[in-house]
Amino acid sequence: MSGPHDVSVARTVLVGVTGGIAIYKSVELVRGLVKDGLRPLVVTTEAAQRFVMPLTFAAVSQAPVLDDQSAWQGSGGWFQHIEAARAASVMVVAPATANTLAKMATGIADNLLTATYLAFRGPVIVAPTMNWAMHQHDATQHNLRLLADRGVEVLPTEQGELACGEEGSGRMASPETIRLAVRRALAASARGPLAGKRVVVTSGGTRERIDAVRFIGNRSSGKMGRALADEAYLRGATVTLVTTQPPTGAAYDVVSVESAAEMAAAVGDAVRSADVLVMAAAVADFRPAVDERGKIERGERETLTLELVRTVDILASAARPGLYRVGFAAEAGPRLDRARAKKAAKGIDLLSSTASSPRASGSARTKTRSPCSPPRARCMYHARARPPVHMPSPIRSRKAWRDDARPRRRARRGGGARGQREPAPPHAGHRGDHACPGPTTR
Repeated sequence: MSGPHDVSVARTVLVGVTGGIAIYKSVELVRGLVKDGLRPLVVTTEAAQRFVMPLTFAAVSQAPVLDDQSAWQGSGGWFQHIEAARAASVMVVAPATANTLAKMATGIADNLLTATYLAFRGPVIVAPTMNWAMHQHDATQHNLRLLADRGVEVLPTEQGELACGEEGSGRMASPETIRLAVRRALAASARGPLAGKRVVVTSGGTRERIDAVRFIGNRSSGKMGRALADEAYLRGATVTLVTTQPPTGAAYDVVSVESAAEMAAAVGDAVRSADVLVMAAAVADFRPAVDERGKIERGERETLTLELVRTVDILASAARPGLYRVGFAAEAGPRLDRARAKKAAKGIDLLSSTASSPRASGSARTKTRSPCSPPRARCMYHARARPPVHMPSPIRSRKAWRDDARPRRRARRGGGARGQREPAPPHAGHRGDHACPGPTTR
């Protein structure tokens, strides 16, 4: 029996695969887990093998595939569900169909996958996938709530076009999202330093409408806020990401907004039960006073004047007892005095100040050269003083190739090696080393 500190067990992930059209994502998931340095052990149902052959999963996982047929062979293997449950530290079911979710919720163990689930004692992650109507059915929602109450992490489904051609929820979470959930479970971060804490993170730049087609915005990509949300999730927190650039797949709640007013409303709702607020979003300081419903025509105008008014200070307005607030400030240079003044004015707990560089602001970039790179030019003496490298022609006889490998005969005159040139005389002021800054003309 493997101990809790067995290295192979700590890196092994049980991947349960059921018969859903999203099974093609499971192949990518298994391959991604291998790239992460993990050992995926795939358990398939009979329906799953109608979509993808076990050989495919065996090839990408570099391990045998467990299924009902192998579990009932007369040569042994009757306890594969117990052995598989002992051999891993995390279990993932992706895709998790409505049928398999119902069996897991009610304790039905009529195949190797569901029997392994009942015998497994580690963290379990499920990625549901089905038609939107099946997903919203009361029975399915009830089963998902039962699993969540028992400690199973139910990844949210994605919105979009389904295999049946309809639009709605029910798409399986992306392989990247599932891999992130596996990392969290493997690190035991569900009991990590942020376990039980609710963290709200904002990201992206807001857009303030000028008219129906124009807006005032900024260059924020939202990547830092997404990275902070991922890290808080990995450390065990319950995360809500309020962003103007929603990711394609996330293992936590995502609220999509556009303007500063929408972000302020979303943050106000999210922080009511939150412990930490991280304002990584680039919120516009001003917005147009008038929101034109149509398009402002250019016509014969030579200028256009816009009246701007201040936007709401989301970080300051979100203050409440017990909420730890983190802010960010971008300054044109190392202005610690301004950063300290902003922190005191907003009354927040932590402020990160960054100096905006010319490259970040879009001005001309300066060319730099690595100190390890060779000089651009050398003096004529050093350029010619190197012994020549003899490169025989590839189209030669076998005897000529053998002759090239032997020591060359001395030339009749001068005693030097055949084909070697005398170095050029040193120029005036030559220093005698390879750092000579002499004439650079070749």
